[in-house]
Amino acid sequence: MQNLIDDGYLKTPWIIEAFQKIDRGDFVLDEYKSEAYAGIPLPIGGGQTISQPLTVAFMLELLQPEPGDKVMDIGFGSGWTTALLAYVVGKKGKVCAIERILELCEFGRKNVAKYNFIDKGIVEMKCGDGTKGYEKGGPYDNCKAITASGNERFDKILAGASAKELPRAWKEQLKIGGRIVAPVGWSVWLFIKKNEDEFEEKEYPGFSFVPLVGE
Repeated sequence: MQNLIDDGYLKTPWIIEAFQKIDRGDFVLDEYKSEAYAGIPLPIGGGQTISQPLTVAFMLELLQPEPGDKVMDIGFGSGWTTALLAYVVGKKGKVCAIERILELCEFGRKNVAKYNFIDKGIVEMKCGDGTKGYEKGGPYDNCKAITASGNERFDKILAGASAKELPRAWKEQLKIGGRIVAPVGWSVWLFIKKNEDEFEEKEYPGFSFVPLVGE
């Protein structure tokens, strides 16, 4: 991790602390434990991977999560990004995470549970189609189905798989002034919501992600 700090990828104190406290080794398959701290993506099953630390650090610094934020994490996979976000937002924040692949949904939930973020109410995790955003379900669901006409939205949205275009639901479920960091094609994109109809956009090319799967 020190090399990510030295090379300027990790800069924000609470993101650095999250990387120190949330052990990537808790989010990889047993057969890859010896490679958990290598700067490479690793298979986690279902044709998916846990991203390399550099990529995750880069995306979180773009996202700029803060204590108290409400964040949607799409395609949580191993649960590593969910746990990192949960550490940053803390007990006054919320991370609402979605994963489409059932076996990974259970794998990720089990991994995040190691840190008691679910029991503390900081994290809610769902198996479902992330392209639709976070849809309400269950009597104790604090991650409401949020639309453009609603009063409550996400401060930040992070995606871990590459979309062909940014889903409309994500745009609608983001607060004005909020940030989306998501792969689109072969690039990581930052979207900042200026008003209901306009987004500031910035592209960072040269990345590779598994595809985002919708309906």
